[in-house]
Amino acid sequence: MENIVYHHYQVNREARNRRNNHQSLVVWFTGLSGSGKSTIANRLEQQLFEQGIHAYALDGDNIRTGLNSGLSFTEADRLENLRRIAEVSKLFIDAGMVVIAAFVSPLQKDRDLVRDIVGAGNFLEIFVNTSLEECERRDVKGLYKKARAGAIANFTGISAPYEPPASPDIEIRTEEVSIEEAAANVFDFVMSKLSIK
Repeated sequence: MENIVYHHYQVNREARNRRNNHQSLVVWFTGLSGSGKSTIANRLEQQLFEQGIHAYALDGDNIRTGLNSGLSFTEADRLENLRRIAEVSKLFIDAGMVVIAAFVSPLQKDRDLVRDIVGAGNFLEIFVNTSLEECERRDVKGLYKKARAGAIANFTGISAPYEPPASPDIEIRTEEVSIEEAAANVFDFVMSKLSIK
């Protein structure tokens, strides 16, 4: 871009990782609304924090109340929402953090964009695989009821598609395992990726 020169600072990611004594990366939870992404992500953050891991959780609704409050749920705005989150995640990785991201992120091409921005080696994809029927039964936020009534347009699973990941790092079936079991499984996997090489 014209008139923009990237400035390189003396303290870099590698130095921060060494100081923190762990690698930095993104743990990306994807799944339908109500699948359990945020609940598992919250528990994972607690577990990592208790182990002294520098972690921070980014959540779809929380991001849309601030950074992305001006974006709608059209396909173009959803892509921009995820692009911004990916760029923020990239900054967190550089800062030496483990980013725990919980976003519906329904399209494969959008998740691929996130992976490209943060770097494939920094991206762990966790598919919270919960059936639409179960998500509707839970309907924690009352969104499915509104979507079925036509009050919410472009709602994933109802009037907008969800494309399951082809090969996630971990697949969690919340109708078969407890939140604690799911979080423990993800925690063990993430911890195996954090050692300084």
